[in-house]
Amino acid sequence: MPAKSILVGLVGAGIQASLTPHLHEEEGAAQELRYVYKLIDLDVLGLTPAALPEILAEAERGGFTGLNITYPCKQAVIALLDELSPDARAIGAVNTVTFRNGRRFGHNTDWTGFFESFRRTLSDAGCGRVVQFGAGGAGAAVAHALLTLDVRTLTIIDTDRGRARDLANALCAGFGAGRAVAAENPADAVAAANGLVNTTPVGMAKFPGSVVPEAWLRPKLWVADIVYFPLETELLRAAGTHGCRTMSGAGMAVFQAAGAFDLFSGVKPDLERMLGHFERMAAGL
Repeated sequence: MPAKSILVGLVGAGIQASLTPHLHEEEGAAQELRYVYKLIDLDVLGLTPAALPEILAEAERGGFTGLNITYPCKQAVIALLDELSPDARAIGAVNTVTFRNGRRFGHNTDWTGFFESFRRTLSDAGCGRVVQFGAGGAGAAVAHALLTLDVRTLTIIDTDRGRARDLANALCAGFGAGRAVAAENPADAVAAANGLVNTTPVGMAKFPGSVVPEAWLRPKLWVADIVYFPLETELLRAAGTHGCRTMSGAGMAVFQAAGAFDLFSGVKPDLERMLGHFERMAAGL
């Protein structure tokens, strides 16, 4: 019997360093699938998110099974879809699109990816008060995961204060009044927190730096970053030197990819094998 063929891609800006294609293709090979994963890099193509309608149409015409969606398209893509999963609708962001019977379905595996990574890495960490930097598509997914993990109060900080307020209001509507707030004073919010999460692109090779001054870090604060290239961001390096417990973006990268792999192929991936694939690729960077 011929191997099942899967053709998928990743749409985003500045994604040439992404490990996602190799992660999917290696797991596909292990599952005896003909699995091909393409990069559709807006920067390389000289495009903006305004090109999403044509990108999705071309993918459908080209026989793609689906697409992963990353920065800066996770919210812009929603208007182009026929149906959203309950999670994607609640979060207001999509990172996985599947094509089936002439219809486009939007899913979010970012939140489950972060949830699983946190469960494995920081499940015993204090979660009374957590500060999250970033209120974009990834931020919305991580916030959903954090409140599902029973964070009592989540403080959202974003350079766009209106966007932070909108996300906080949406989270309160879904999880209960007072569960999320938009910060007016980031320094005070971090000082009062048990944990800090970066969901912005700051720290990526393309956007070096840290979302907080090193002086704000202290040993009793745990720190998580969803950036995985590099694995040790400037934020995580500084946190480590101050004795903070840390969580890199590796787990979220693997577990969100595993969720997307399942949606694309209909085959359950081997999570430990995918973690091993990722660790070997990251070690070779």
